[in-house]
Amino acid sequence: MDLNGKALLVTGGTGSFGKKFIQTVLERYPDVSRIVVYSRDELKQFEMAQVLPQSKYRCMRYFIGDVRDLPRFKRACERIDIIVHAAALKQVPTAERNPMECIKTNINGAYNVIQCALDCGIQKVVALSTDKAAAPINLYGATKLCSDKLFIAANNLRGTRNLNFSVVRYGNVMGSRGSVIPFFMKKRQEGVLPITDTRMTRFNISLEEGVDMVLNAIENAWGGEIFVPKIPSYRITDVATAIAPDAEQKVVGIRPGEKIHEEMITEADSYTTVDLGQYYAILPQVPIWNKAQYLEHFNAQPVEPGFKYNSGTNTEWLTPADIRTLIKAHVDPNFTV
Repeated sequence: MDLNGKALLVTGGTGSFGKKFIQTVLERYPDVSRIVVYSRDELKQFEMAQVLPQSKYRCMRYFIGDVRDLPRFKRACERIDIIVHAAALKQVPTAERNPMECIKTNINGAYNVIQCALDCGIQKVVALSTDKAAAPINLYGATKLCSDKLFIAANNLRGTRNLNFSVVRYGNVMGSRGSVIPFFMKKRQEGVLPITDTRMTRFNISLEEGVDMVLNAIENAWGGEIFVPKIPSYRITDVATAIAPDAEQKVVGIRPGEKIHEEMITEADSYTTVDLGQYYAILPQVPIWNKAQYLEHFNAQPVEPGFKYNSGTNTEWLTPADIRTLIKAHVDPNFTV
């Protein structure tokens, strides 16, 4: 889908993903008609508007609001073509301590996005998910799994509308707020890096790759897919070694709700998962289109029954040297050991 001439709304638009997504759209689609940044934090919107001012980018709009607030969000959706839903409460320990707040944003907020998409003539909705939504053991993952289910099921409500809903699910975003790499870069000055568990692994994706995934979903989704990227894993000890090879690695134990390894496709998902080449797609159990035509159109192949995509059994791994290269490319160009 050519985004030139289209109107987009990005929930959580002042977050790490939202800012990168909007910058990318402005670069690739200079004739995009309107981009609405929808978020709660007036300071972050003010700061973003200094970088992307309306005086230079006439398509930009800054809209204070919360996805929990249905009337306010519906107002923001007027004359919008595409919604990218990135707003979420995503800190695992915070969600464990404040469960209803997480539910209100991640589940009720998702439902509000769906309601407005159905009522306001939206054409595409792409929602961001997380690896923690696969076989979740923490509240954040459980709310995102519920959100994913809501968006997939919403395709059954669209009737004759020119509208579809899809989801992108990926792992830890390198350098995003609250992630381990900026945390370790700050802590290395102390000479000690806290390691939750020496066995711990995670998937790794750059912001740019996450943005490309969402643009791919906008372009190609038929509705009901959960897109999953093929990305490498890292060991938490290798991240520590890459950032501060001489620092002590002190084991402090895993936090409430954390896994040793993350999973993006469970064994139970394998029966509806297809390989698209660059990505996997978990297809809806009750598709609203012909699966055989989908496989032929995308030259897709079903994965083997029992397949699962786990950060601990991944076939592609980042070494400490790889991690340093990626930090310089995506986090801090001045990074040195």
